[in-house]
Parts: sequence; C-alpha cells; structure tokens
Amino acid sequence: MNQEKLETIVGLFEGNEIRSIWDSEKEDYYFSVVDVINALANPKDARKYWSVLKSRLKKEGSEVPTNCSQLKMLAPDGKMRLRDAMKTNDILRLIESIPSPKAEPFKIWLANLGSERIDEVFDPEIAIKRAINYYRKRGYSDKWIEARLKGILDRNKLTDIWKEGGISKDYEYGILTNEIYKEWSGMKASEYKSYKGIRKESLRDNMTDIEVALTDLGEIATRELAKEHMPYGLEQNKKIAKMGGHAAKVARDDIEKNLGKSVISNENALNYQYIDENKQIENK
Repeated sequence: MNQEKLETIVGLFEGNEIRSIWDSEKEDYYFSVVDVINALANPKDARKYWSVLKSRLKKEGSEVPTNCSQLKMLAPDGKMRLRDAMKTNDILRLIESIPSPKAEPFKIWLANLGSERIDEVFDPEIAIKRAINYYRKRGYSDKWIEARLKGILDRNKLTDIWKEGGISKDYEYGILTNEIYKEWSGMKASEYKSYKGIRKESLRDNMTDIEVALTDLGEIATRELAKEHMPYGLEQNKKIAKMGGHAAKVARDDIEKNLGKSVISNENALNYQYIDENKQIENK
C-alpha cells in the first residue's frame, strides 16, 4: 500500500493535510481518523476526542468504529507509526457524526449525492446523461462515448451469462475478469491499472483503441463460449474465461507481429499523476 495525500477531497478539508493510504488490492483509500477530526473539529486532543466519539457511536449501535483499521502512517517525527484509519465510505459516515460547522460542506455534498441517486431511481435517463456529460467534460468524443456505453451493455451480457452459470459473488466476477485479462495481457486488472498509473479510475477509460478492442474480444469470446459449453461454478467458468482471453491473445500476437511492437500501453487519459515520493497528486 502506498501512502499519499488525496487531492480530490483536499478542497473540502480547507487545505488541511489528511494522510491516506492506497490499497491496490481493495482499490480503496484509507484515511487517518485523527487527521479528519483535527481538520473538522480542531479539538485540543484529537485522540481523546476520537476515543469519546468512538464510545458514543458504539452505544448508538454504529458499525463505523468496528470498521476502523490500524495502519502505519508517517508521523510528524518522520517515523512510521500505527494510526486508526478508515476506508472512504466509513470516513464519510464518521464525518456525518462530527458536530462541527467545518463538517457541513461534506454533509451537504453527501445529501446532494443522495438526492441525485433517488432522482435517478425514478428517471434512469438522468444517470445516463450524467455519465455522458462526465465524459464530454473530460474531452471524450461522442463517438467514443457511444462505443463506451455499448461496451457496458456487452459487459452486462457477459455477467448475466456468468450469473446463469452459478456466479453470484462480487469477488467471483473479479476472478473471472482477471482470468480474461491475464490470458491476453499477462496482467490482472489491478496490475494493468498500476502499469498505466491509475487507481480508482476505469481501466477501459484509459485504454487505447486496440486495448479496448482486445478487451471486448476476450469478453465476447468468453460469453459465446459460455453459452455453448454452459459451465457451472467458479472453476468451470475460469476455464472458459481463460479460453476467451486466449482468443484475444491470438489476435494480440498477430497484431504485434505486423506492427513490430507491443500494443500494451502505459499511457492514461488523466490530467494528473500520482507521485508517491511527494505524497501528493500533481497536475501534469
């Protein structure tokens, strides 16, 4: 896990430093509880404040305190020391429990997000428009967006087939997806992301056209093979996923033979980069 400051939420903390650690396996951030409390409540003793708040939350039946982890973070004296840390969703729940005017921007933001999601339940088109606007603002063309939305539908067709084949848990879908990726690219999805220098961002959104095409081919081949052979359970589906990935591997080998170079790119579509040694995110 790599330690850094997460730029995307710094504005809401009014410039206060919030130590965080990126867990590449779980693809989530862990934030320092004491740093968040210092930034929002500014108590004389943040650790004591957290101890009292933790007791209160436990009495109220909140699961937030139990979801706290002990992780090593850089202390002011330059040494790595164990600190209470929480994942993104838990730290946001914790913020809702802190009675402080500085916590209001977070609470308003969360309330607005909740309202938007409820609106989308009644009118799903709102979510589609939001996604389209999101991509447009980041410079993607309408043609690319159209292909991306079609890719999402194709992906859902594959997961539906997996579901019919006895796959029901999120980690199982992840395992099968990795089987496809490993077979044609030589990397799991998380390793592919690391190679491209991305974290929570979508892998497909940061692929070249050829990489997307090979990903689609691997998944479509897996879907059609599963429809034909009707595997059931994780192990049988893993074999089919590997076969689907191999179809993309054959295509990749042929393309690279004619191109004379690898089609696996470490480029991404971000306008920022993660720099661990400086423990921050800087603009490119």
